[in-house]
Amino acid sequence: MGNSYAGQLRTTRFEEVLHNSIEASLRSNTVVPRPVFSQLYLETEQPLAHDGRTENDDEDDEDGSESNSPSIPYQMKPPPEGCCTTDGFCQAGRDLRLSSLASDPLDVPPGFMLVGVKSPSLPENLLVCAVDRRFLPDERGHNALLGFSGNCMGCGEKGFRYFTEFSNHINLKLSTQPKKQKHLKYHLYRNNQGILVKGAPICWRGHDGRMRQMGTSLSEGHVTSDEQPPNMALTHPSHTHGSYSAVSHTDPIGLQQIADIPHSLTNGSHAVPSVTQPPLNQSGPGRPSATGPHANAGPPKKRHKGWSPESSANSLPETTVKTPPSSSALSTLSVSSVITNGARSETAAPLSSSQGSLTPISPPGLSVTIPDQLLHTCRLQPVIFKGHGPLPQLTGNVSEVLVSSLLQSCYLSSQTLPRVYQHYGPSPIQPLSTEMQILLTVYYLVQLGPDQVPLIEDLEQIFMRSWRESHLSEIRQYQQPQTPATQGRHYGIETPSTLPGLPQHLSLPPQSQQPLTPSQLPWLAQLAASSCGEGVVVLGEHIGSLAQGIHQTFSRLMDGRLENTNYVVIIVTAPGQETQSCVVVTGKHQCRALAESMYSPGEGLKEINHQLSTGVAQELIHFCSSLGQDGDLDSLLDSANVDSNDPPPLSNSQESAEERSLKTTHSPKDSHTQGSKDLPSPKEGASSPKDTCSEYCVEWREVRPIQLAVARKLLSHVCAIADSSTQNLDLGSFDRVSFLILVPPSEVTFQQTVLHLWSSGILGGLDQECVSQREAERYVVKMDQSAQARIDNLIQEAHCNSYTLYILVHDHAHWDINSASCTSSDSSLGLVDQLLNSRQVRDAPNILILHVTSFPFALQTQYTRISPYNEIHWPSAFSNDVDLYHERTRYFGVSELLESTRSGSSLPLMRYDSSFESMASALEERFPKLHSAVIRTTVVIQHYCVALMAASGKIGSSHNLHKHTSVETLEIVQSLLTAAQQCPAHHGHMVLLRIPSLALAAWAHRRLSRVRRQLGLEESFEIILGNPNQALNIGRSFTDQIKTWLKIQDADWVPRTYLELEALPCILILSGAEPLGESLPRSLKYCDLRVISCSYLQRTTLEQELGLAAYLVRAESRPPHNPGPGSDLLESDAEKLSSTDNEEEEGQENGDSPLPSSQQLQSCPDSGALDPFPAQSTTSPNVQKGTMDTIQSPSQSQTQLQPQPLSQSFLYPQPTPHHQTQSYSQAQPVSQLQPQTQIHGQNQPLSQTNSQPHTQTLPQHQSLSQMQTPHPQPQPLPPAQSRRQHSKSTSSGSMSPRASSPHMSCSWARGVSRPPSVLLPRALYDIITASDSSGLPRCTSFLPHMSVAWASSFRPLLSKMMTCTEQSLYYRQWTVPCAYHMDSSNRTEGRSDNFHPRRLLLSGPPQVGKTGAYLHFLGILSRMLIRLMEVDIYDEEDINYSAQADGVQYHPANASWPKPDIMKTMPFDYTLHDPKYDDISSVYSPGYKPSAEGNPVRQEDIYLRRRTSRIKLSKYAAYNTYHHCEQCHQYLGFNPRYQMYESTLHAFTFTHLLLGEEIQLYFIIPKSKEHYFSFSQPGGQLESMRLPLTSDWSPDCIKSPIFTPTTGRHEHGLFNLYHAMDGASHLHILVVKEYEMAVYKKYWPNHIMLVLPTVFNGAGIGAAHFLIKELSYHNLELERSRRLEGGGPAGDVWPFIILADDSCVMWNAVDLDAHNDPMEHAVSLKQVLQHMEACPDLAHYGLCGIRKWGSRGLTGNKQREPFSRGHLHDFLLLNVDRSQNVQYDQNRFTCHDVDFTLRLHSAGLLVCRFNSFSVMKKQIAIGGYRTFIIKTKMTDVPTSVGPSQYVCAPDSKHLFLATPAQLLLEKYLQHTSQKLFPLSTKNYTHPVLSVDCYLNLGPEVTVCFVSSRPHSVNISTTGLLFSGLLLCFADSFVTPGFLKKFSFLKGATLCVISADRSSLRQTVGRLELEEEWRFRLSDEFQTANAKEDRPLFFLTGKHI
Repeated sequence: MGNSYAGQLRTTRFEEVLHNSIEASLRSNTVVPRPVFSQLYLETEQPLAHDGRTENDDEDDEDGSESNSPSIPYQMKPPPEGCCTTDGFCQAGRDLRLSSLASDPLDVPPGFMLVGVKSPSLPENLLVCAVDRRFLPDERGHNALLGFSGNCMGCGEKGFRYFTEFSNHINLKLSTQPKKQKHLKYHLYRNNQGILVKGAPICWRGHDGRMRQMGTSLSEGHVTSDEQPPNMALTHPSHTHGSYSAVSHTDPIGLQQIADIPHSLTNGSHAVPSVTQPPLNQSGPGRPSATGPHANAGPPKKRHKGWSPESSANSLPETTVKTPPSSSALSTLSVSSVITNGARSETAAPLSSSQGSLTPISPPGLSVTIPDQLLHTCRLQPVIFKGHGPLPQLTGNVSEVLVSSLLQSCYLSSQTLPRVYQHYGPSPIQPLSTEMQILLTVYYLVQLGPDQVPLIEDLEQIFMRSWRESHLSEIRQYQQPQTPATQGRHYGIETPSTLPGLPQHLSLPPQSQQPLTPSQLPWLAQLAASSCGEGVVVLGEHIGSLAQGIHQTFSRLMDGRLENTNYVVIIVTAPGQETQSCVVVTGKHQCRALAESMYSPGEGLKEINHQLSTGVAQELIHFCSSLGQDGDLDSLLDSANVDSNDPPPLSNSQESAEERSLKTTHSPKDSHTQGSKDLPSPKEGASSPKDTCSEYCVEWREVRPIQLAVARKLLSHVCAIADSSTQNLDLGSFDRVSFLILVPPSEVTFQQTVLHLWSSGILGGLDQECVSQREAERYVVKMDQSAQARIDNLIQEAHCNSYTLYILVHDHAHWDINSASCTSSDSSLGLVDQLLNSRQVRDAPNILILHVTSFPFALQTQYTRISPYNEIHWPSAFSNDVDLYHERTRYFGVSELLESTRSGSSLPLMRYDSSFESMASALEERFPKLHSAVIRTTVVIQHYCVALMAASGKIGSSHNLHKHTSVETLEIVQSLLTAAQQCPAHHGHMVLLRIPSLALAAWAHRRLSRVRRQLGLEESFEIILGNPNQALNIGRSFTDQIKTWLKIQDADWVPRTYLELEALPCILILSGAEPLGESLPRSLKYCDLRVISCSYLQRTTLEQELGLAAYLVRAESRPPHNPGPGSDLLESDAEKLSSTDNEEEEGQENGDSPLPSSQQLQSCPDSGALDPFPAQSTTSPNVQKGTMDTIQSPSQSQTQLQPQPLSQSFLYPQPTPHHQTQSYSQAQPVSQLQPQTQIHGQNQPLSQTNSQPHTQTLPQHQSLSQMQTPHPQPQPLPPAQSRRQHSKSTSSGSMSPRASSPHMSCSWARGVSRPPSVLLPRALYDIITASDSSGLPRCTSFLPHMSVAWASSFRPLLSKMMTCTEQSLYYRQWTVPCAYHMDSSNRTEGRSDNFHPRRLLLSGPPQVGKTGAYLHFLGILSRMLIRLMEVDIYDEEDINYSAQADGVQYHPANASWPKPDIMKTMPFDYTLHDPKYDDISSVYSPGYKPSAEGNPVRQEDIYLRRRTSRIKLSKYAAYNTYHHCEQCHQYLGFNPRYQMYESTLHAFTFTHLLLGEEIQLYFIIPKSKEHYFSFSQPGGQLESMRLPLTSDWSPDCIKSPIFTPTTGRHEHGLFNLYHAMDGASHLHILVVKEYEMAVYKKYWPNHIMLVLPTVFNGAGIGAAHFLIKELSYHNLELERSRRLEGGGPAGDVWPFIILADDSCVMWNAVDLDAHNDPMEHAVSLKQVLQHMEACPDLAHYGLCGIRKWGSRGLTGNKQREPFSRGHLHDFLLLNVDRSQNVQYDQNRFTCHDVDFTLRLHSAGLLVCRFNSFSVMKKQIAIGGYRTFIIKTKMTDVPTSVGPSQYVCAPDSKHLFLATPAQLLLEKYLQHTSQKLFPLSTKNYTHPVLSVDCYLNLGPEVTVCFVSSRPHSVNISTTGLLFSGLLLCFADSFVTPGFLKKFSFLKGATLCVISADRSSLRQTVGRLELEEEWRFRLSDEFQTANAKEDRPLFFLTGKHI
């Protein structure tokens, strides 16, 4: 549906589902990935009809559920008298239930299947019946006949013809109309034990939870227009799709084969597949295809469930059970097919083979003598293709004939049926007969054009289609009876359209009716050949043997009778023996092409070198130097008026003049030659200040948004590997990244990667020592012999530094995939295999390999090492024309080049040079022995030389030089010479001339340099020889010029990469067998590929060469509605692979140029620039390219009226040639263009537009860019667009219409916004621009790489709609590596999925920016690892230290432990110093003077904004659930080698007076931790938690149990204390709320949980601490009694517990250095606890704790004191024995620890803080006890309720809140205390008296705490006047006499708090408060809770 790259209309959903699916499977433990592709395709392409159902749904839907009509109750027929009516039994009384019949032997008639029937009255059981399989659907939900035929499996009654009748018989008792679709639910089958079990659900068209499927949801959309190779001798008009929707016209290839990859694709792990896996794509769509021009458009409506074989077919479904992944991946091939692959893999795609088979085995006595002088006489070297039967022995001059076995392998592989068809034994499905193969071969050869070379892929496809067509009905018949036993894969069966290129009057004999007999074959073959005259000759009659036929052929050749014959087909059909055949190729062009393709690329280059070095090519060079009547090239050069005495590289004597008789075509249209005065003189530098160009800017160093996105994608894949349960990568254990980038052995690529690396800035973060670009070179290594040592070094480093993650980036990864065992030791090939696939690299847990390539196909085979989940594909930057990444550039790649060839208007960017081709082919005939590369290179260099002479103006115009070069070459040279003059700074273009042979390139460089020197053009442009083995070398003056442009000061700087040649006018001769990843500058304007080889037709080879022209174009220069980048399959693109779906419909929608075609051709030579973005319309190959009158098909207007294809139907606008356009754009204001825009915007059919006069049409083209804007308001044309219209031109003369704006003068700046033009050889151009039947470019169906072979001929074609991921899965299924491929050994290791778990593959189109992306990835990975090793820790200064500190030192600074006697003398510090409490009421302390300003008021969520420091984790840190290293596995219970730890739930009950009832707690105890507890008997009642004795001590043991209360932090709480404890054994208990029990147990399966009772689900931290403390005391007593029973001392049980926060992350100790200065360093929690537990007098203390860490240490003199008495927080060591009588307040939510410490101190217990230790607290923004949300009862949505609404008057109508009453009270007092205690605000000297509890009254109020208990320790309050009194739940210790001790200010406030109104009144009466305090009725309040929530009440009063 048009916009290729953007995919279907719901691309974003596609990406999302794909991403989620891959992520889900990465994270899940299930074996089979979800079939995401088939689901998506089904969903995305359903055309919904008006009622919301799909158009092709049957109207009578199976369930009545979808219809809106009311259901009519169904009356069942009453059962016959006396029959059984019991559910689960038939009317004969026999049991039908599956549970009963599971093991019974059942008699199933042939053709029937056992099916489970769902009975509404027996939901848990199935009834067994047998149903004729013809009435059941296949797995796709298709092909079920209407009606029913079934047997009862109970009583054996047969022949039920109606399901209604049958349902009565089996007692279904239905309330609705019986329908088989509703009740026949499951297939049944016998498992390995022979038990009948439930199998896959029956797929009734997408019910049972699958998506609905219908015929129109064709996932591929393969348009099977007749596949016509270009230049057909006999073409037939391809039918248009106008009469029916394009969707119907598809090939049923199916994603099922693609999805058929080994199942256990969990990331890197190899899970065992389940016994019956459903096929990966059961929901795959049915794929009908047209069998002829008028096939129907999908499944017929209504009554035809099974489609007739004539209409269309589905692809074969998958088997229900797949081949287990462990079985050999070759299970798809039979033995003979494996053998043929060996033969096939000899060579590449053209019909050619190695020359090794010259003497095949043949019967003795039959031999053929090759005539003498055959090559000399015929001027060709015939090629004999072996066919059927043995070839006779050749004798004589055998070197003059070539023999190839490629055709024979093609015959063999297409006769090797896949196993699925062999499975049925003697089946009617037979391979193509020999006769049919021969006849099809003749048909194929007949339709080849005179210049075309036969391609094996085409012939193979013809065989496949013919076979499928002839066996259509049988294939469908065998589609259905799939049983679980069927092993092996199923192949998609494709219904052919007409065979490609076959003339329709030569249609095939209908093989299905009667086979082709041997006697008919010669006659039919001759009949077929007669249509092409002498092109194909068939020798069939009167030929007794192949030897006789070959002999006859040679005789005819020698006699000249085969002058016009390209192929001789020899057929031998003697009665009683096998038919034999062979093909002799006798066409000169074909023989040469086939002969050259038999060389391997390396051999071909050797042959060229040999021909050059032996002088064979000299005659050709002489011949080309002659210019006929215009003289000799060299003599003309010598006459050029330039003094040059240097000897030419080739001496003149060698270049003698010879008359040149070759006809040239096309004269250049502009013969104004440039005078020499216009050329810049050597003295003109670009350095003068006025000669600067304001437009010049180099942008290749920037990181683009899409590169950031890809880097993040890479990072998320790495994290996914780390997160998966396979433990293949432990990111948490690495603290830094190191890397090595491997590049091919090209010096320029090496330097280019170093340059990118250095300028990316990532080395700053990774390697502080790397300070220069030269030093950056150590991170990049060329894959030559030097690489071995570097990688060995890295492996050693990785072994030593286990905390460093090493990334090996293998760039240009498709370059060397040779197996190390198959390459010679001196060659650098095979190094990648030897180094990257070595065991050391594979097994190192800290080495990760990233392969980066533009052509990943060779790494995607059946034996690949890379998991499909670890592939990252470059995303599309545009989706439905929305710029997803806000790129300033757009990618212009191979597919956009292809689009330009289909545009129909103006010169396409990719074209061939016809005059060059004709000259080259004439010379090829003249010099048959020379390699075509030598001939073509000589001709092209000759053209350049002549064009230089013509353009320089140094040779007189009388010589007619332009006749001796081609128009294209002249344009290139003129543009090169004139560009630099138009810019003040002399910026120009680059011309790339690609010559693969190093020797030819060197010759070309010498030749061009000599001509340049003789013409005096040395300063005009540079000629660079790009040799991969050598550094870049350019002239000094050009280097200086570049330095000026780039503002480089370094005197020694020289350019080392092609990128640095930006804007340098130059010809770059790029040599080397293949490009090695060199990037070219954006000043590249012409890509001359005319001499690349046409022999090696693999996808990678072709796309590599075309990729040289890939380009990033400035985004603003493109119209807004272009298709996304790289939108062809040709570029491993991200989303959709090819251009458009409606090929002919959109054929020339915008392609019609309003100009006459003659004018199109005459547009300026640069017209590639005029039309850089041609219409994206896939013109079918047989539509003439320039045609004007495209007739619009009827469906086109419909297509346009639908909203979806809008973005596709208005493809690129075509700016017309500038001299025309300019006049219009100047003459017509933009506003006049407006009406036209609107008309076109309303999708007016183009046929109307075309009929308008040109004057209107032209502006319309201009305004197309506006047309796509959402609001068509008039807009001025963007400058870039007008810039494109005044494009560069041939010479200064034709520049007159150019706008005279000064900044337009730099042709470089104009060129950056348009991609380069590409010149190709004609043969390649024809192949690349042709489309195959799927609508894709032909080259995509070629073998993807030389090192792989197709797994089977029975493969489908690639589909146009495939995404990159699907394309990868396609190659993974259908290609196998050859023996010399490095992955070929990967299948022998006995694993089911030989994927390497730490290997990633990044693929993206060439030149798109992959290097920048992976470098950025390395940077963010490094930052992430550092970030993983760091945490945000609260780092705040202690608060409330008064200036004057007492100078008393109580303990020496180095004291280890506190002494109780000294501690008792130390004053208790009531003041709070913890900064987290700077927003609460300070506690009154007589000696403390607060600072004047007081503490600021803070917001509620302030703890999120507190000051933190980022600190690197020490090795003793506590971790959350995201950390899992090797050592932790057992501790966490997650090790895959161990079973998940089992836990048991134990109840524990104890009574507590305060709660007044029994409390029942639950312990969840893992089996591994049961030894910490004692039970009544093993597995019995939990009795107590074991405690050690005080006297016990062990160096590896912590005595105190650690309790951590936690809520909401199951992932983020720091409960992994393994490292913090340094391996010491310890008892750690998580205290969780009941509702969170399950989630904590899931994340921490190996931790002990204490589950609080249900009543505490809404409670705060106080309740948790209360229960922990009371439980611990109860347990202590139990342990004492247990010890007593055992005869031990009772008092000796260890009484301490640890209460730790869930955010304590690290611990530090302070030591004194030599100068007695404190030094802080990280220590383990074990060390801290063991030190504290070892304190001699520890039992004297009630509570111990440690300091909270701050980077400033302790303030003032306090830091000298090692111990102090004061408040303790966060990490406490509590003596539960001594503190038995002081409880935590179970109701408290805030400040519970302050309250507890004050009460503990007042009870006379010692509190001690160890200042030598500190705890670091991590900032965790999630969960915790502070995150209570106050919300109303009415709604769950948190609403903003102000503190004043937390309380209300009793009995009033008020908004009740769903928040605990205590929390409301605490919050109310905190926020409104200024109103409640007005006298107390900011009044430290008159605090509020709070009795027996501390409550926070806000930071402005001071609280004085006193305890009413007798003998309690209180501060002296004599002389203090209190400003208020707070009585909270006053108990009996508070008496009127106690209160009378205190004095109050007049007007002081009283606040009494009670649980209910009556106790409130009792308290007032009991304490005689009314004597001194005045109360009013209005002063009584309650918290805003409903009655059932038990509100709290309080009363306020004023002091009298």
